[in-house]
Amino acid sequence: MISVFYLKDNLKDIFFIIEASNGRDGWQKALSQHPDIIVSDISMPEMTGIELCKKLKSDKRTSHIPVVLLTALTGEADQLKGLEIGANDYMTKPFNFEILLSKIKNILTLRDTYKRTYKKQMDVQLQDAPLQNEDEKLLRNIVEYIELNIVNENLSVEELSRQMNMSRGSLYNKVLMLTGKSPVEFIRSIRLKKAVYLLENSQMTISQICYEVGFNTPKYFTKLFKDEYNILPSAYISSLRQKKTLSDVESKE
Repeated sequence: MISVFYLKDNLKDIFFIIEASNGRDGWQKALSQHPDIIVSDISMPEMTGIELCKKLKSDKRTSHIPVVLLTALTGEADQLKGLEIGANDYMTKPFNFEILLSKIKNILTLRDTYKRTYKKQMDVQLQDAPLQNEDEKLLRNIVEYIELNIVNENLSVEELSRQMNMSRGSLYNKVLMLTGKSPVEFIRSIRLKKAVYLLENSQMTISQICYEVGFNTPKYFTKLFKDEYNILPSAYISSLRQKKTLSDVESKE
């Protein structure tokens, strides 16, 4: 049977390992250290693996962390219980270490794919997207709060984390996991996407749009817009006008 020491010794050359002595310790370390994945035995003192998994998946600070449960129990009912409360996978002891390693890598790869997909799908119209899970609800709330306060150039990560009832660290890890951006970068991206919308759908000047989306100077806004979209706001407006002119000519023909 593979022991926790064997697992730690074989995984430490591939991953940075955080060890917990029991389920309660694992819960506290999940809150403070924000691991990328948790591999937990089911039979543990103070808090079982099932209880830990349920706690992790029901708390928005940790619900995004994948969990693999290990157990000596072979009954299908026990396996189903683990999966029903949100475990990402389940392995019965004794098991093959290479299979466990493969499962861990696959889960992390899927999470990275999920992150990239989420990043591509994010736009200012997120509020129109259907609610699929707690992460999407949280992200919608974050976006809605940013948009409601978008004129406020002093909108901070501290204020956003208070509004979401999360610590700054928990918010940072959750937003980074879901979008691939830090909260500061994410707030900035929402501002810039709103700026694109206004450039395309309003008669406001670049300076007016700059202040409307919460930047304190047009020069700084222009720099960030160019960094994000590889085009100056003025050139973006010109390209829009050229497309409109071309479209008008084609419709007359």
